[in-house]
Amino acid sequence: MRFSNAAAAVVAASLPIALAQTFTDCDPTNTTCPADTGLPSTSYTADFTQGSSANASWSGAAYTTVEYGDKGAVFTIEKSGQAPTIQTDFYIFFGRVDVTMKAAAGTGIVSSIVLESDDLDEIDWEFIGGDSGHVQSNFYGKGNTTSYDRVIYHKVSDVQNTWHTYSVDWTKDKLDFLIDGSVVRTLKYSDPLAVYGKNYPQTPMQLKLGNWAGGDSANNGTVEWAGGKTDFSQGPFNMYVKKVEITNYNPACSYKYGDKSGSYESIEIISTGESCSAASASATGSATASDTAKTTATVAPTSSHSVENIAQTDKSVLSTVTGSAYSTNSASISALNSGLPTGTGATAPTQVPNPSAGINGTAGTGSGFVPAPTSSPESSTGGAAIHSVLTIVSLLSVLLGFWML
Repeated sequence: MRFSNAAAAVVAASLPIALAQTFTDCDPTNTTCPADTGLPSTSYTADFTQGSSANASWSGAAYTTVEYGDKGAVFTIEKSGQAPTIQTDFYIFFGRVDVTMKAAAGTGIVSSIVLESDDLDEIDWEFIGGDSGHVQSNFYGKGNTTSYDRVIYHKVSDVQNTWHTYSVDWTKDKLDFLIDGSVVRTLKYSDPLAVYGKNYPQTPMQLKLGNWAGGDSANNGTVEWAGGKTDFSQGPFNMYVKKVEITNYNPACSYKYGDKSGSYESIEIISTGESCSAASASATGSATASDTAKTTATVAPTSSHSVENIAQTDKSVLSTVTGSAYSTNSASISALNSGLPTGTGATAPTQVPNPSAGINGTAGTGSGFVPAPTSSPESSTGGAAIHSVLTIVSLLSVLLGFWML
């Protein structure tokens, strides 16, 4: 019986990761999809300290309630099952996103900043409620979860009680992660970790902000990564977002995938349409009719895409893999262990600020990042390869268990 239990454990360990999934209304690498509503202005600002009027260009997931005050938008978790999530009604195609926020405290609570595209390219900042001194950066290409070496942990001073601005500056050539204006990580399109561009995030994206309870999961791996079971009697658990600033490097009325490659070169930038007309009435600033490329919008176009809670789909983690990470519905799941090594990661990121230095726009002085264990780059995009391999492993494990009975 002892050997049978061991074989069953192998199956249990392999199945969760095979069930990992992300969400998209329509994947343009598989089928023809409607064009994505674009942001026709160069920049967009949402100052949530000004009240609910700042959310005019955002949509919330089911049962999402966001309150507003002098600290901005408040994403509150008070009971099991809550995962307040909002996303922009528009997409950007390369650009910069700055989010000024305070992460939620609490065992098992996860605060998230996520950029995600229809074909599941993804860029993440994530915060674990039981760890006030770190933030995680991560990325995915085409929903590829065939390796788990992309997450990096960055030291930050008190992410829960101090306002910090977390940014991504995203171009076709490279992706910079910044904290308070200082670059803490750079991923190049040609980086082996991005499979030399194949898994580099490169298609139009929406911004999602959310707060969820990883410690409320039935999956032990998720609970372990999130820091433990969430005790809701210790709540409420509040994530605060003061301000969001977005710069769109390719302003457009809409973006359309020209083929099923998922390449940035296939994206058609469409400069006419209803979304441009709707946005022009809400543009502010000094721009004139001949200078529309420099307008700043406070209300942007809307779209009909559905909004899913960041934590709504299965949160599955292979808990036996130190530092594992995967993407679920635009929230990557990563195992944070105190024993992870420090040093230069595969992406050769810039030095990360220590808690006592580098936060206010100055360079950090130490090796402040903690990379997840490295492995060879993925050889294919999408989840098909890992699903096939793990299915075979699971079947072999079951047969092994019966043989040992």
